Amino acid sequence: MPAVPGHAPTTRPDLADWLRIPRPAADPGIWRLGHRARPEEEPDRIPARRLFAGAVIALLSGWLLWSLLWNGYLGTYWIWPLLVLTPDSWRSDPPVWAAASYTYYAIVGGGMLVFFARIGHVPEIWRRYARREGRPVAPPPPPAGADPAEWPELRAAGLADAAHRLTEATRAGALHDVDYARIRRAWQGVRARPDLLASFADTVRAHGPAACAHPSGVRDLSVRAATHDLATAQVRIGTAADDPRNPYARRTTGVALDPTLLGTSLLAVGPSGSGKSVRLVRPVVESMCLLALANRAAVVAVTAHGAQLAPDDAFDLVISVGRPESTHDLDLYGGADDPDEAARTLAEALVGDLAATLPGGDSRRAATALAQLIGPYHAVHGHFPAVPELRELLGGTPAAVAGLRTALTAQGAPGAALLRELDARERQSARADDIGILLAERIAFLDRPAFTRFFRTDGAGRQFSLRAIEHPLRVRVDLPERGHAEASRILARLILAQFTEAALGRRDRSLFAALVLDDATSTVTADSVRAIQRLRSANAGAVLALRTLEDVPEPLRGPLLGAVGCRMAFAGLAPWDGNRFAETWGTEWVQTRDVTNRQIISDEPLTKAVHLMRRLVTGKAATAEAVTVREVERARWSASDLAHLVPAGHAVLSLTTVRGEHTPPLLVDLRT
Repeated sequence: MPAVPGHAPTTRPDLADWLRIPRPAADPGIWRLGHRARPEEEPDRIPARRLFAGAVIALLSGWLLWSLLWNGYLGTYWIWPLLVLTPDSWRSDPPVWAAASYTYYAIVGGGMLVFFARIGHVPEIWRRYARREGRPVAPPPPPAGADPAEWPELRAAGLADAAHRLTEATRAGALHDVDYARIRRAWQGVRARPDLLASFADTVRAHGPAACAHPSGVRDLSVRAATHDLATAQVRIGTAADDPRNPYARRTTGVALDPTLLGTSLLAVGPSGSGKSVRLVRPVVESMCLLALANRAAVVAVTAHGAQLAPDDAFDLVISVGRPESTHDLDLYGGADDPDEAARTLAEALVGDLAATLPGGDSRRAATALAQLIGPYHAVHGHFPAVPELRELLGGTPAAVAGLRTALTAQGAPGAALLRELDARERQSARADDIGILLAERIAFLDRPAFTRFFRTDGAGRQFSLRAIEHPLRVRVDLPERGHAEASRILARLILAQFTEAALGRRDRSLFAALVLDDATSTVTADSVRAIQRLRSANAGAVLALRTLEDVPEPLRGPLLGAVGCRMAFAGLAPWDGNRFAETWGTEWVQTRDVTNRQIISDEPLTKAVHLMRRLVTGKAATAEAVTVREVERARWSASDLAHLVPAGHAVLSLTTVRGEHTPPLLVDLRT
């Protein structure tokens, strides 16, 4: 993986110029900053050789005609308008007549030049090679009173002092794009609650560009590896390739992601080294961190230790599971108070990947077994059991179960219902197919010496709960994949389950909540697929990166592709994975043209000369064409095309917004 840049890019424009660049409304996924719309249909493009040859011949013909007129070989009738439109007195005054004559000659010559230039397609040459269609639009001077760098909305609301403070900070370079996005976010909150207007004005006057700061006080990232536009919350990930498979209107346009797209969740599949982490995950994580600093998002990034999706200072909290330098612990129960809720998420983490093979077809039995133990334990101790205690209870250790029973009995009537739960667990543990045995085996992966100081429940450590995504937090969780692969998969499933539970249970959904799994191997379960579908209604989304769909249970591969709104297939995809994407993207009706050419052979000298001239100009022999046009149905991207025709550094991407707008699969160059 390439090293993270050691400094911020120096190509970012001045904030005032950046604000004045137009951002026209566009289809989903188009990089809007300076976007220039292209025609929907490709115009009939003349080949370059014919284009330049025709221009030269047309201009030479115009020159020949002008020479014939000027030297009088075609008579003087073309001067007749000059004689008719000028008085006779002008012709007796040589200076006046000379000025009138040369003016007339310039008009006639200019008209002939324009006429023959249009015949020779000179404007097409200018558009194609000089002006360059699709070039980004430079900032236009803003109209008076509408310069976004002068904060006209604040002035219109009577906050002239606050607007003046921000304008001066913009001109002095003290206000950056993150500050702009953060203050704009606060202003939107003021518009929703006018009672905050005075407080907002006082804060801006007092703190200027640092007003409404992120809880950490940080106002920007030390390093940016991608191109961002915080005015539209977009991050650019590439350019739509100039390829016939892409719609003409999308070719050469920038491709970007934003919360309206990530809110439908994104699945990226590609082998190692195809660019998932460098060209997708890293820009998305960086964008979410910037939006969090603007108080507009919360992000949890899960990766292997040492992957370096972003530097440590880009996050408010870095949890390195199993490493002594980690300052925080991961809450095993996700901050839940209800034993049933805590048991449900923990069961998903422990046996969610085996749910299809369990009796009953899901993890409900596992959740019930866990609830029968952690409920009584919570009633006795005031907190849920830590990993060692839970392992003993699941394994049926006599001392642990007896101690819990004695404490419940001492509680009298309040503990009677929980004693029945404990009795039921003991009866079930006597069965040969008891789920507790499997749960004890799985929890043992977390009961290792490296995790001794982690997953504590007695309040001694500093624990992080996924319920904190109600705040604009930037969190990275590093998993110990190298030494504890199975434990890492359990924790990844646990984080995914807790994130979906927390996102769906938020009271305030104004912040966009994002979960990014750099490696989602063995994390996709039947329950997680259903939960991912519901995230779009909770202003949240997940980004899942996989090396292959083979890492997903076979019955869940189709439902997973259907649950996410954004799908991305990287170069080097296996044919069997490509077949799944091809089925999901479906087919389209296309028009095919079968052209049959027959060379024209003539014995007449004049015709031969004409054909020779045509061959010199066009580079082709004179032919007669027979064209057959048909409408056929074909796959947008076949499995073979995805496996063999996607160039290195490219990916095929389809997008869907939370409002239901969608784009067909596009071939994207991720290197530009």
